[in-house]
Amino acid sequence: MAEITAAAVKELRDRSGAGMMDCKKALTEANGDLEAATDWLRAKGLAAAQKKSSRTAAEGLVGTAVAGTTGVAVEVNSETDFVAKNDQFQDFVRTAAQAALLTGAADAEALGATAHPAGGTIAEKLVGNIATIGENQTLRRVGRVSVSKGLVVDYVHNAAAPGLGKIGVLVALEGDASADVLQPLGKQIAMHIAAAFPLALSSSDIDPALLERERAIAAEKAAESGKPAEIVAKMVDGAVAKFAKENALLSQLFVIDNKTPIADVVAKAAKEAGASIVLKDYVRFQLGEGIEKEESDFAAEVAAAAGVS
Repeated sequence: MAEITAAAVKELRDRSGAGMMDCKKALTEANGDLEAATDWLRAKGLAAAQKKSSRTAAEGLVGTAVAGTTGVAVEVNSETDFVAKNDQFQDFVRTAAQAALLTGAADAEALGATAHPAGGTIAEKLVGNIATIGENQTLRRVGRVSVSKGLVVDYVHNAAAPGLGKIGVLVALEGDASADVLQPLGKQIAMHIAAAFPLALSSSDIDPALLERERAIAAEKAAESGKPAEIVAKMVDGAVAKFAKENALLSQLFVIDNKTPIADVVAKAAKEAGASIVLKDYVRFQLGEGIEKEESDFAAEVAAAAGVS
């Protein structure tokens, strides 16, 4: 049996919103596995579905850059938020985004190898920044979208500076509509993406493994209903279909009115413009998603309340 630590209880509580004792029980049932414990809580109706972890678990900045039909997003991590406010760090992220846009670098390794305007490479400049700023920094990832005709629109939520912030979004709109139609449409969709956290463009693009996980959770819930097998099967199919609909961008309800699917928002704009518009792709980078922070001293408080070591 794996040791159930206070840090694990706190982590599960942060993920699920469930009570500490429920989290402790879930971890015990799952032999300490956080993902399995999360699924156990959901199957028991003790936690809501999660699209992805929306917790910001690292500092730094996301930078975006666009040029007509192409756009990029770059994430650079730092140890503290203080560094993210540093002019030297902000200039590096801005320059890295422009370099990714101009060179076509598709990942952090390729971007690091590209030339920096001040000399050397992007990676070498980052090493220099670490030495002068006195804090570790990491060029983490690069996202890119493009269209053959149309426009790529970027949006940074709660921008720390132009094109820099903690959530960066790119929206690729392909078609014959003019820029004065595509720009405001792309901005609205980008704001929706920042808020609604879609997992994929369409339901068919959602990771099959994620859908299977949802199916397993739905099956366990439905089995406890005591209904006939054929009804249980329909309940499970319905739950998975609902999950896919709510997490695919094109079928999500527009946050502005909470009733119109994004696909219909695009179709309406195309009809009004009398020109084709297709929402082809998007990128959403949230600073630190998927990175775990070191636990704070709050774990000791959790230990005292939950009675774990």
